[in-house]
Parts: sequence; structure tokens; C-alpha cells
Amino acid sequence: MRNIDRIYINGKFVKPHGTETMDLINPATEEVIGRVTLGDEQDVRDAVTAAKAAFKTFSATTIEERARMLQRLHDVMMEKFDILNQVAVEEYGAPAAATAGRTRYAAANFLHNMDVMKEFQFEKRIGKAKVALEPLGVIGLITPWNANYTHISTKLAPAIAAGCTVVIKASELSAIQTQEIAECFHEAGIPAGVINFVHGRGDVVGAELTRHPDVAMISFTGSTNVGRIIARDGAATMKRMVLELGGKSPNVILDDADYAKAIPLAVMTAFSNSGQACHVGSRLIVPESRLEEVKQLVVKTVEGIKVGSPREEGTFIGPMVNRKQYDTVQRYIRLGAEEGAELIVGGPGRPEGLETGYYVKPTVFANVSMDMTIAKEEIFGPVLSILTYKTEEEAIEIANDTIYGLSAYVSSADLARANRVASRIVAGRVLINGLYDEPKAPFGGFKQSGIGREFGAYGLEAYVESKTIMGHDVVPQ
Repeated sequence: MRNIDRIYINGKFVKPHGTETMDLINPATEEVIGRVTLGDEQDVRDAVTAAKAAFKTFSATTIEERARMLQRLHDVMMEKFDILNQVAVEEYGAPAAATAGRTRYAAANFLHNMDVMKEFQFEKRIGKAKVALEPLGVIGLITPWNANYTHISTKLAPAIAAGCTVVIKASELSAIQTQEIAECFHEAGIPAGVINFVHGRGDVVGAELTRHPDVAMISFTGSTNVGRIIARDGAATMKRMVLELGGKSPNVILDDADYAKAIPLAVMTAFSNSGQACHVGSRLIVPESRLEEVKQLVVKTVEGIKVGSPREEGTFIGPMVNRKQYDTVQRYIRLGAEEGAELIVGGPGRPEGLETGYYVKPTVFANVSMDMTIAKEEIFGPVLSILTYKTEEEAIEIANDTIYGLSAYVSSADLARANRVASRIVAGRVLINGLYDEPKAPFGGFKQSGIGREFGAYGLEAYVESKTIMGHDVVPQ
């Protein structure tokens, strides 16, 4: 049983001013595994004060100094890899193999940003002017529970590269993971006040970060509804915003695709991270003429997916993060049936033999139309909706018939055709004939999937502000 009763401010683990406590529950066993003391508004103010003071000197560090810090942040995460992975499996419930990959990815973010920083033009000449890209200031980082280490490093790494200081509010559901990564960062020897952590609820700690006049920017990953609140409240102090929000991503399978490969991949894409990810392809869009074939391939694939303990080898889908999320997914499954969709596999309740833990049956509905709730709203669980089209034009219309625009997927034997369709889908990332990643390419959404971009130079640009200097004697520094 872990007792998380400290927050990290100004280089020290200190007792929070806040007194509210919350139990931490293993979603695979429903057992209480810890308790966290949550910070409050005063803790945020103390953390911001420390970050503001540290910014005076940290903003003046050299690229070489920050490169060494980024390298140390990577190295200490890898040194502590086993414990980081262990607590992520226990607290979040993701399969161990998947968690291991995300932990490595999180550590690698620091190296990717080190490379980007070394190539980044922090100073430019434009005509007669010198343009300096200067660090913004204190950044509030608000991260979710579905990939704790990854989201923290995705936001922290460019902040360090830019010369900004941060206050991090990770999800209270990830308090044990957050404690471990805070201890890693402490061991990395980053100057006091540059990195600060405050455990707490979004409506307390997150809200105070959003309101605080000394916080220059909020970088948030989470739901679109919360993103709207942050954008509204941050406007009072003209905060910069990077908001990576929800998705209802389309997966368009064209009629010439290799269905024996494309359909199983589509199912695995929809159910990755147990469906608890904003980029999953939760709308499978297929030709009407191939629907029966698609249904057979989908059922066969789902029947081969292992749902179970995250520690068991071969598990692909673990439990939902908590009872609330389990209940939410169950509600959507019931809605799908009530609104007339055809349930072809899965359904309400827990899988057989998994009566304890927040496990959901991987569920697929066919004959879904875009007026159904399960086709419109982000479910954040292993629930896939199959929609059909008659023409390529209609497939594109269905793909874009959403308030979201985060990710999309296209499969076709004709690469030129796939690229043509991809160019017409309104989404921040479109993957063709497979799953790929480029950590230095931008990630973020169109429409209500967010504002701004993360990763690479596009991500680093969010943490700097341009200053134009002109005069007869102006020369580059």
C-alpha cells in the first residue's frame, strides 16, 4: 500500500497544503493499493512561485546545458524502467508489454527534443530585423491517466528545450506513477523550481493553473469538454494554449484493399490501449457490398483477442481504468443496442471468468449510422462501430461527419488513391495501410480535437514567443 503524501516543489518533496485524500485502486483486482493526498490552490500558487523564480536563470541557459539535462532525464527514466513499468501496470491496468513500449517511448521523447532543439533556429534575420524566439515562461502541464509517462514527457521535453519552467498536474488516478517519475526527475539533477508536481483534481489544481496570471501557457491533453473550460478560463489572462483533445477517428477501408490484413489491423487499432486512447480508429467505414465479409473477419479477430490480467502474457485488452469508466463504456454498449445497431460480438457485462476487475467485453456493432450516439461520441473503451458506404465520395463524407479531427486511417491497394482520399479527410494525422509513427512530426487535431500541435519543431514552437528587434546596430547574438 503506497501513501503518496508529498508533492514536488522547488526541488523538494514537501507536504501539501491540501488535505483531501483519495484511494488508489488496482483496476484489475479492485483492491485499494494506495492513497494520495491532493494538493489545493495554495499548493499551485507555491509551485508557480517556485517556477517563476527559477525561470529567471533557467531561461538564460545554453542549448548545450539544456541538452545535458534532456539526456539525464532520458537516462534516469531508463535506469528506473522496471519500477516505472511495474507501477503503471498495477495502477493503470494496461498489459505489461504495451506499458513497456510506452515507457520507452516516454523516455525517448527527451532525446527527440534534444535533437530538435539543436537544429531549431532560436534567432533569425528577417530583412532588417532580428527575430528572437524566447521561452514563454511558466507552463502549466495538465495530463491524463491513459499514458501517464508519455503525456508528461511529451509536454515537459519541449518545455525544457525551450528554456521554460513547468508545473505539472497529472491525473490524480495516476498518483503512484506520477510519484515515481517525479523521483526520477529529481535524481536527474534539474535545477530547483524548473520542474514542479502538484497532485490534485482538475477542478481545483487544474483550474488554479488555468487562472493563475503568472502561468503563460497551458498544455492539456484530455476531453474536449474539459478543453473548452480551459480555453474559456485561460482567456482571462490571454494564455497560450496547446489542447490535444478527443477523437472519433475514421478507418476507411477502400474496396481494393487486402481485407484479410486490413480488417484485423483495424480491429487491433480500435482496441489498442484497451480502447482508452483518443486516436483509436473507432469508426470502421467499409463498402456496403463487403459488409458480410467484414463482419466475419471482425468476429474472427475479436474472438482471438485475449482480455485478461495485464500481467498475463498475450493479454491485449486489460481493464478500464476505474469503475466510472467501466460504467461509461457499459452505458454506450446499451445505447448501441437500444438505438438499433447490430451487435455482432461482445455486449454488456464482463467477459466470462473475469468477474472481478473493470473488464469490458470487446464489442463491435454493425449497421451503424451517423445519427447513432455510438458513432458520434468518444467512448474511450473497446467498442467499434462499423458503417458502410456505396461510393468513395460517400466514404469521405462519413469520415468527415464528426466534430472531431484527430487521426484517421486509410487502406487501399492503390497508393495514389489512398493518398487522394487521405488528403480529403479532415484530421491531424492520417495513416495509410498500417500503423506508423514519426516522433518529430506534428500531432494534434482539426476542429474540436484541439488547438496547436505537439512533437518536433512544431511542438517546440508552442513554448517560445517571437521578439522583433530593429536598429542600425542590431547584430545576431
